[in-house]
Amino acid sequence: MSDLKATDLRPFVPAQDFALSKAFYSSLGWETRDVADGMALVRLADQQHFYIQDYYIKEVAENCMLHLTVTDAQAWYRHVSSILQQGRFPGARVQPPKLQSYGAIVTFVHDPAGVLLHFCEWKPAGRMHA
Repeated sequence: MSDLKATDLRPFVPAQDFALSKAFYSSLGWETRDVADGMALVRLADQQHFYIQDYYIKEVAENCMLHLTVTDAQAWYRHVSSILQQGRFPGARVQPPKLQSYGAIVTFVHDPAGVLLHFCEWKPAGRMHA
């Protein structure tokens, strides 16, 4: 029988302005490096990655979402807010953390292309990693 073990999942995220998207994710504190023409690898932590691609269809970007489990959604809200106050990333926005019906506090962040990031802080009683 073949070994069908998977070890990594790396989604592709569209960018309307490739350089701007790379700068946005770098400003969040994540490592961003070009790996091919029109493609950059973003590294969040030891084994957390995704690709930014120089490809944009509005409907695709605005329906693309990434869920990130974090320890403090409020801290991410403050961090992203301070970055966006500089005015370098038109179209990007952040919403204050809010308790969701599924038991997590979530800060929603829209990147410059409209991709939605969910910074999700799971609360012990509502820890239902759906």
